[in-house]
Amino acid sequence: MKNQIIHTPEGVRDIYNKECKKKLLIQKRLHRMLHLYGYQDIQTPTFEFFDVFRKEIGTIPSKELYKFFDREGNTLSLRPDITPSIARAAATLFEHEEVPVRLCYMGNIFINHFSYQGRPKESTQLGGEFIGEDSVDADAEMIALVADCLKSAGLEKFQVTVGHVDFFESLMNEAAMDAKTEEQVRTLVSNRNYFGVLEILDTLCVNQKVKEAFEHLEEMTGGIEVLEKGRQYSLNAKAASAVKRLEKIYEVLKAYGVEEYITFDLSMSGTYGYYTGLIFRAYTFGTGDAIVKGGRYDHLIEKFGKESPSVGFAIVVDELVSALERQKVEIPIKDDNTLILYDKKKRMAAISLAKEFRDSQKNIEMMKRDPEQDLEVYAEHGRQNGAGSMIYLEEDEQIYMENLQNGHKKILKKKGE
Repeated sequence: MKNQIIHTPEGVRDIYNKECKKKLLIQKRLHRMLHLYGYQDIQTPTFEFFDVFRKEIGTIPSKELYKFFDREGNTLSLRPDITPSIARAAATLFEHEEVPVRLCYMGNIFINHFSYQGRPKESTQLGGEFIGEDSVDADAEMIALVADCLKSAGLEKFQVTVGHVDFFESLMNEAAMDAKTEEQVRTLVSNRNYFGVLEILDTLCVNQKVKEAFEHLEEMTGGIEVLEKGRQYSLNAKAASAVKRLEKIYEVLKAYGVEEYITFDLSMSGTYGYYTGLIFRAYTFGTGDAIVKGGRYDHLIEKFGKESPSVGFAIVVDELVSALERQKVEIPIKDDNTLILYDKKKRMAAISLAKEFRDSQKNIEMMKRDPEQDLEVYAEHGRQNGAGSMIYLEEDEQIYMENLQNGHKKILKKKGE
């Protein structure tokens, strides 16, 4: 027993007490908003066959998956992303569905980050998937839903940055780079190192118009005026179509009344390889990464057997809660428990009283008092564990209630009564 491991592995942690209550409250708010938009719940397994997350699917590198084997020797993996699991399920559960399907989910994902750098290896995601429709309306609904979810969580200052995979991909295609150079450029652009990009382009035989478009890529981030710049530097019909799509989406977003939260970034290329069109991320203060990631994945479900254009998003709940805390946004958890403390001879009376309260849907924690323990020890326990009040059944028949927040005491039954 001396060598027993009692701490958690790197990258995971315990969440308990008030922190846990706050996280659950935020999840409840987000979940409610998804239901208000008509999304239906689905639960998929925590682990799947490795093929569900294979390289061709476009999630994360295999070396960052948690892999293990079942008794038959099949390779399994803890899910690093829930969307491929939804896609697999949708291909079978809704194989013959002819109208769009709206699904929502909540669960934990697991990524064995190659470079840890303080990032959690287990986190909670909550999201929605709009399956079976390729339309501006579907794209706009997802972005509006993200904005409404974040507002329902209590967030006031945030931005949903919107882009389109086809715009940046058109630049990369026109530049005609080899695979190694292309990977370098993608990394430089994601890090906003545009000088590094231009240095690479100077070593290549790249068309002047292409080079000019890359030179101005840094300016293609901001408000609706960014799309005008995008039109100016659209090098082919694919890029022009992407800009036009974003303009149409923005018009619908104005009808939702969320345009104040929208910015554009035409350099976005997508965290996951399965994104095919619209792509978006939400950012706020107090967190180093996006709190929402989403986009269109029109060819993902067909990898599991059904052609079905789709769009979705995932909210990183832990990042959202952390941001709310750092912005000092109040998450109003209730001290809705009552602690019933009783002396040994009052056990039956305490049980009867607790049952009466629980029948009335009141949360009750019972504790037998140690005669040598000060009452304040129990009061402090109650305060730390969400109790708003403590009822004490004394051995000499007196019963009193103490408000644990202000210390006010009220006698419910006097001695001798």
